[in-house]
Amino acid sequence: MSDSRAARLGIGIIGAGRVGPVLGAALAGAGHAIVGITAVSDESRERAEAMLPSVPILTVPEVVERSELVVLAVPQSELADLVSGLASAGIWRPGQLVAHTAAALGTAVLQPATRAGAIPLALHPALSFTGTSVDLARLRESYCAVTAPAPVQPIGQALAVELGCEPVLIDEHDRAAYGEAIATASQFSTAIVGQAVALLRGIGIEAPGAVLSSLVRSSVDAALASADPVGAPLLDELLDEGES
Repeated sequence: MSDSRAARLGIGIIGAGRVGPVLGAALAGAGHAIVGITAVSDESRERAEAMLPSVPILTVPEVVERSELVVLAVPQSELADLVSGLASAGIWRPGQLVAHTAAALGTAVLQPATRAGAIPLALHPALSFTGTSVDLARLRESYCAVTAPAPVQPIGQALAVELGCEPVLIDEHDRAAYGEAIATASQFSTAIVGQAVALLRGIGIEAPGAVLSSLVRSSVDAALASADPVGAPLLDELLDEGES
């Protein structure tokens, strides 16, 4: 199977939270046709209309039935029931691509769709989404975890590139560890910044986020550089200079 399969697709998005509309807009920008998106709440409808203004809001079965690639951008806790429910209803089609965006799950959760002949992918851009057009630029600075059966990996990598990301292959059995790493980085950063903001606010600083902004960004950059073998020598050199 060649990655030409990912060249021009009719794509449906299930989920109009912070992730789905952004991925739809990125894939539309790469030349794909977004055939529909689901949205339930007023907030999700507004987000879908803002990011994908010409895309119809459809029901879940309608999105699946019209799509060559279905992107399941739903909370991880809802994913298994959604996939199995659609399988029980006989809606998945042979040869249809189905991709989910849950960090900690590989393609095993898609087995009900796979048994119906669908082709499974797990794609996770390593990004904290805002659900706005700001994310489109940030995707171009991000990596995207790709988990898929070996013959399908080129399609997943091509889709990651079309999102603007650098693809990185994650084995099925490593997906839980990957998800833990993503959750740790995200939750720890949020907690630490929140604690520091509270301390500054407690002593009367009116804009604690602004005060901490440069410090937090530079500290995170330094920590990431020290984790990268290429960046580590440069970091050591800067630290030596600071001590001299």
